[in-house]
Amino acid sequence: MFLIIGYVIILAASVGTYAIHGSLAALWVPTEYIAIFGLMIGGLVAGNGIKTIKSVAGAVPGVFKGSPYNKAMYVDLLAMLYEILAKVRKEGLMSIEGDIENPDGSAIFGKYPSVTVDHHAMEFLTDYLRMMVGGNLNAFEIENLMDMEIETHHQEAHTPVHAVTKMADGVPAFGIVVAVMGVVNVMGSVGQPPAVLGKMIGGALVGTFLGILLSYGFVGPLAGQLEQKMEEGGKIYQCMKVVLLASMNGYAPQVAIEFGRKVLFSTDRPSFKELEEEIKNRKK
Repeated sequence: MFLIIGYVIILAASVGTYAIHGSLAALWVPTEYIAIFGLMIGGLVAGNGIKTIKSVAGAVPGVFKGSPYNKAMYVDLLAMLYEILAKVRKEGLMSIEGDIENPDGSAIFGKYPSVTVDHHAMEFLTDYLRMMVGGNLNAFEIENLMDMEIETHHQEAHTPVHAVTKMADGVPAFGIVVAVMGVVNVMGSVGQPPAVLGKMIGGALVGTFLGILLSYGFVGPLAGQLEQKMEEGGKIYQCMKVVLLASMNGYAPQVAIEFGRKVLFSTDRPSFKELEEEIKNRKK
């Protein structure tokens, strides 16, 4: 939403202010637009593999949606983790085997659709719960494994950010390429009347204008939003990691989820009382 609002402000500040003293028709040079966008897409395709291109195509639509990683979702996550660990403490590790093997049919997981909709996070959680059920674990080794998996996830999530950032960096140069092509065309028409040459030169300069505007006004902010989404999506793994490790080290469920609460961003972190009251209410 804010990306769209920002785009509107950028257009109003650039094209809108230009329209006060200039002709918008002068900015409409279709061949310049086709060349710029063609060079952008070509650069993306030439500089990346099919996996990266697919990841960009999959990540961009998410920028225009609201983030699912908010305080309400994290309250659900911590409540769900508490319920799982409380069941383990009361009935033993084997009691959650059915929940792990069939998360879609689990009575516990079914209460928290805001969490279970994230299939990657659920796979992370159930994999480590399965390892806990499987036998004695060394907490230090598991922590190292979790860190490596989270780092892998971070690298994969950063792929579209890197690709779009590189594209933003190249767009101004593409604008210059298009402008130079227009100037070459002008040089071949020096016998034309000044009015015609002026229009041709103006059309060539549209390429430079468009390249810079697209880079810093549109593609660059898109890359920034993708990076923010990536960082938000990584926090859920850190939260689950510290809760599970705290449980493995012998802390009670109430204390283990406090570990998870403390690693959340301040804007998404419920207070101790809020989380305590929420868990009490859900027990009723």
